[in-house]
Amino acid sequence: MQGWRDQIVSELTSRVARLTLVADPDGLLTEEGVITATRARGLEVVSFEDGLTFRYLYESKYRERWDRGEATGHALVIRAEVQDLGSLPYDLLSAGRRLHFSLAGLFPDLSYPVIAELDRRDLDLLYSAVEKHGTGPLGDHATRDFVLRHVFEIVPELIKEPADLLRVLLRRHYQGRQFPRQLDQRLISLLAENSRFAGWPLEQIVPGREAFFSFLQERWPCFIARLATTDLGRVAEKAEEYEVQLRFPGPADLPWGHDDVRVYVDNLFLEGYLKPIDFPSAQNLATTWATVGLRIDPEADQVKRAERLLQAAANALPGEGDRYQAWLKYASIWAELKALIFHGLATASPDLLVAFNRLRERMDHVFETWLQHHYPALYNQPPLPPVMVHHVARSLARELEECPAKKVALIVIDGLALDQWVVLRDELPQSREDMVFGEKAIFAWIPTLTAVSRQAIFSGQIPLMFSGSIHTTEKEQGLWQQFWVERGLQPAHAGYLKGLGDGKLEELKDMLALPRRKVVGLVVDKVDRIMHGMELGAAGMLNQVRQWARGGYLLRLFQLLLEHGYDITITSDHGNVEATGIGRPVEGATADVGGERVRVYPDTSLRGQVQARFSHTLAWPCFGLPDSYQALVARGREAFTQEGSRLVSHGGVSVEEVIIPLIKVSRRGKDA
Repeated sequence: MQGWRDQIVSELTSRVARLTLVADPDGLLTEEGVITATRARGLEVVSFEDGLTFRYLYESKYRERWDRGEATGHALVIRAEVQDLGSLPYDLLSAGRRLHFSLAGLFPDLSYPVIAELDRRDLDLLYSAVEKHGTGPLGDHATRDFVLRHVFEIVPELIKEPADLLRVLLRRHYQGRQFPRQLDQRLISLLAENSRFAGWPLEQIVPGREAFFSFLQERWPCFIARLATTDLGRVAEKAEEYEVQLRFPGPADLPWGHDDVRVYVDNLFLEGYLKPIDFPSAQNLATTWATVGLRIDPEADQVKRAERLLQAAANALPGEGDRYQAWLKYASIWAELKALIFHGLATASPDLLVAFNRLRERMDHVFETWLQHHYPALYNQPPLPPVMVHHVARSLARELEECPAKKVALIVIDGLALDQWVVLRDELPQSREDMVFGEKAIFAWIPTLTAVSRQAIFSGQIPLMFSGSIHTTEKEQGLWQQFWVERGLQPAHAGYLKGLGDGKLEELKDMLALPRRKVVGLVVDKVDRIMHGMELGAAGMLNQVRQWARGGYLLRLFQLLLEHGYDITITSDHGNVEATGIGRPVEGATADVGGERVRVYPDTSLRGQVQARFSHTLAWPCFGLPDSYQALVARGREAFTQEGSRLVSHGGVSVEEVIIPLIKVSRRGKDA
C-alpha cells in the first residue's frame, strides 16, 4: 500500500455499507493494488459500464440474494466512470452511499490533461515526488517536465550526446514503459533543439519500441564492421557499404561500446529483441564482448544463450506480491528460453534440461499462488492497454472511435502459447521485411478452455455474461457481431470466419472485398489441431508449429489483410503445456466439461467429491464465472488422464496456458 491508495481505501472502508457508489472518472478503483486491497477488506468493486450487463450482474449476484437475506461475502462498490453519479439508476442512488475519487483531487496543483494520460502504476512515483518536492500550481509544460524528471527519470537538458539518448531510449524500451503522447511530444521537441540529433528519426524511435529496436538492428552490422578492422579507410568503406541498406535515417555509427549502452546489449540479444548476425570475420571477434550479437558456431551459440537465458529467468522470477506487468514480461523471457531448450537442446544438454525443469517447478508454484491473490484484480482493469482477452475487442473499438476510417482485423490463433509464437515469429522474417511485429502479452480466462476464453475475446465480456453458451463456441459469431452493433456498426460491417490455418483464403478475400466491411474476426485453428494430435510432447509441438510456419500460410494471411488496408491484431485464447496423467475421474454424467487439465462441475458438492479422490488439485474460485461453473484444475504439469501417460493439453493455470501473445502487425514505417 502506498500513499494515494491509502487515501482511497481508507475512505472506502471508513464506514462500510452494503452498497457504495463511487464516481471514478479516472479509473483509480481499477488499479490492481486498489482492487487487491479492497477485496482483502471485504469489498467487491464492480464497474457500471454497459447498463444491461451491469443490471444482469447486479440482480443475479447481489440484489436477489440481499432480498432473500443471504450473505454475498462482500460489500459491493459500484464504480462509474463519470464526474457526477446522477446519471445512475434511481434504485442504486437511493440505496447506496456516494463517494468521488479523481486525479484532480489527488494532484490539485498539476495539469490534469497531462497526468490523466499516465499509467496508474506511475502514480506511486508521482505521489512521492509531489510529497517530497512540492510543486505549487504548474501549467502544462511545467507538469510535463516534472513528470519526465520525477516519474521517468529523464532530464532532457542532460541528453547532450548520442550515448545519452541511447541510454534513455534503451532503458525505456527494454522495460516496455509506455509514455503518454504529450510527454513523447515534449521530449521530442526538446531533443530536436540539439543539433547533435539532427537527422535522427526521433518521431519514430522515441515513442515506437519496435521502430527503435529495428533502428538498432540495422546499425549493429556497421558497428561490427568497424570493430573488425583498425584500417580507417576500410572502416569508412564498410560503413558506407552497410549504410546503403539502412531504412531509418540517422547516423550509421552508434556508440555501442559506451558503458551506458553496452550494459543493455547482452540482454537485448539474449531476450530476442535483437538478432545475432552473420559476419565474414566473426571468428576473429569470438573473444570480444560483441560475440553475443554474432553467429559463430550455431550449436555452441545456442547452448551458451540458453545457459545465460536460464540464469536470467531464475533471477527475474517474480514474487507473490509483484504486479501483473512483472509476470507478463517474465512470460516472454520464459517463452524465449523454452523455445530454445526444446529446439534440440534438451537432448544435447541434459544438465541444462534438469536446471530448466527445476526452475519450472518453482515458477509453477509461485504463479499459482500469485493468481489466487491477484487474478480477481485483472478483469476490472481498463481495456487500454488490454490486460485480459476480453479487453481486446474493446481496445479495438477504442481505436475505431479515435480513427473512424480505420479497418481492424482480429486473428485468434486457437491454442497458441507464447513459446510457439516465438517459433512462428522467428520463421517469418525471411519473407516479411516489410512487416513489423509489436509484441506484448495478456492473460487468458481461467479455466483456459476455448469455450470460455475464446468467447470472451469475441464477445468483449466476462464469461458470466455468456453463461448460456459457456460450454460451446456456436454463438461466437453472433457475440462478435452483437459487440460491434452495440458500438454503432451494422451487422454487415463485422465479418467472422473460422477454420483458417490451411485454406479458406479465397473465402476470406471475398469477405474483405465487401466495401462496408470495417472489422473482421478470424479463427486460425491449426495450432489447436496440432496440439490435440500431438504424441511427441512439447518438443514435437514446437517442431510441428515450425513446419507450419515455413509453409507460408500465416504470411499470406497477413499480406492479404494488409493489402486490403486492415490493421492486424493477433492473440490466442489459451496456451498449452506438456502434462503427465494422474488418472481419469470416474464421474458418469456429473462433469459438464471433461478436459485433461480441468474438470468442470455444476456445483461445489460434486467438485468436492472428485477432489477428495484427487487431492493434489486446485478448486478454482468462480472469478467472473457463473456459479454453476465449478472448475477443478490439475496442478503443476499433471493431467486427468491415464496415469503416467503424457500429452500436450490446456485448461490449467500454468504460465504457458494463462499468459498468451498479443501482437500488432503493421507495415514497416507505420507505428506497430
